[in-house]
Amino acid sequence: MSKKARAEVRFQGKVQGVFFRINTRKFAIGNGVAGEVKNCPDGSVKAVFEGERKNIEMTIHQCLHRQPHAKVSNHDVYWSKYSGKYEDFKVRYGGGC
Repeated sequence: MSKKARAEVRFQGKVQGVFFRINTRKFAIGNGVAGEVKNCPDGSVKAVFEGERKNIEMTIHQCLHRQPHAKVSNHDVYWSKYSGKYEDFKVRYGGGC
């Protein structure tokens, strides 16, 4: 049985200017997760992940522990119902969070 989910995650710490978004995209694609990631004006990074819950959990784990230049000091995860809005995973530029 499929356990699809959606997670919105805010990553804080040294996460901008260190290839965090590009690496997040690489992890998500590798885990079959769709969504988007973008920088926020407050210096944090926001990601939306959709797919199998276990794959999202793996992607979040990789974002926390396998970013070579970033240092995540805090993160908040908000789980919600899968929407099917995303077909792939994109890095977004500009806009608010």
